[in-house]
Amino acid sequence: MINENHLIKVGFAWTSIVYVICFAGVALFPSLRTGFMKYALHSEINLGQNYLNFSSFIIGLIVWNILTAAGLWLFAFLFNKIKQ
Repeated sequence: MINENHLIKVGFAWTSIVYVICFAGVALFPSLRTGFMKYALHSEINLGQNYLNFSSFIIGLIVWNILTAAGLWLFAFLFNKIKQ
């Protein structure tokens, strides 16, 4: 059995750390965003204006943590329900 609460807390920590690093990287080096789109996703898209402010940071952090919680909860639920 997987402890769902512990798994989600660890997921929150990992997601928050990675999000802060990525947000800071894009804030310090804005060309990282277009470089990632071009070389990692193999597409060139006009991303429009940069909206890097405190509210976009907090909203993004909340959204990514909610997605992480949902994904990890689904993983733990399926892991605990599917028999070996």
